[in-house]
Amino acid sequence: MTTAAPSRATMISAVQKSSGATGEPPQYPIESVDNALKVILLLGEHSELRMTEVSAHLGVATSTAHRILAMLAWRGFVRQNPQSKLYGPGPALTTIAFSVLRRLDIPQLAQPILEELTATVGETTHLGTLEADRTRFLAAAEPDQAVRVAPRLGKSFPAHCTSTGKALLSQLSLEQLHRLYPVEELTQVTSRSIATRTELEAELAQVRATGYAVNREESEDGVASVAVPVPVTSGLKLALNAAAPTYRLPPQRNPEVGAALIASAKRLAELLG
Repeated sequence: MTTAAPSRATMISAVQKSSGATGEPPQYPIESVDNALKVILLLGEHSELRMTEVSAHLGVATSTAHRILAMLAWRGFVRQNPQSKLYGPGPALTTIAFSVLRRLDIPQLAQPILEELTATVGETTHLGTLEADRTRFLAAAEPDQAVRVAPRLGKSFPAHCTSTGKALLSQLSLEQLHRLYPVEELTQVTSRSIATRTELEAELAQVRATGYAVNREESEDGVASVAVPVPVTSGLKLALNAAAPTYRLPPQRNPEVGAALIASAKRLAELLG
């Protein structure tokens, strides 16, 4: 039995699904531009990339992939890890992503939920995202407390030193995690920060078991926090956290705060579709 060859429309559709393209291709496509855009789209699926992976994905020689990556690095869209030689999102790309998130009104959608969450737990709450191996905070709400954790709106921290970052890192595969952290030693922000990748892997296993991540003075002395990922299916990497002075957030309170965070995260996921 002879199988009919796929039509041009079918082939275009298959390419679009794998590349993010929509509609008919342009009449005069520029292959080099298309390949650069494909690399940027690929970074949306993988935290870091090897040059050989880029070469295979584009179907070009490694020398061509190198030239594309070099141009993207020059413009700040990618950056190369000097130790692992892997490529990840550069400052230009993360700045654009942060601006797009704000224009999509995700922080605005999250704000009422954060305020209700703050009223429930009585502590500062945040919406955060994962940018390669760092966490950036997109929105925050403060409680009516004389002593409280200052909001971290717009700030960026090493992901493995924050509960928000650990909540999001727990969703990565072991391979993805090793790409982000190619060496055993990790940077410490405080003396309590996780110092090795082995420790991080053990803690992420605990996060998956309990459903929430914790941080006790790992990013700032005197501050504790609990965080959970927002269960969106769109590919957005978002998490909610509650942060407090350590004396107001003892370990025995973590399950209660974690449950409140999970309920709020589900509500935000429903709003984001």
